[in-house]
Amino acid sequence: MAANAAFADAESFTFPLLCDTERSLSVAYGAADDASASSAKRITYVIGPDGTILQAHAKVDIAEQPALLLASL
Repeated sequence: MAANAAFADAESFTFPLLCDTERSLSVAYGAADDASASSAKRITYVIGPDGTILQAHAKVDIAEQPALLLASL
């Protein structure tokens, strides 16, 4: 979506943002209960180069999460 691309550009992200408008990935990863959910839960996944989930953090404090993730990597 154009809005995601503009946000990523404004924030100088070096990675693409996912826009899961049909909630298929949100449901698969347990971030949404079903496709009709109005929003997804805030969950952080650390995914390895081979696609394996290395870490999952279901209770995320957005102020503390970046430092905790960096410390664990």
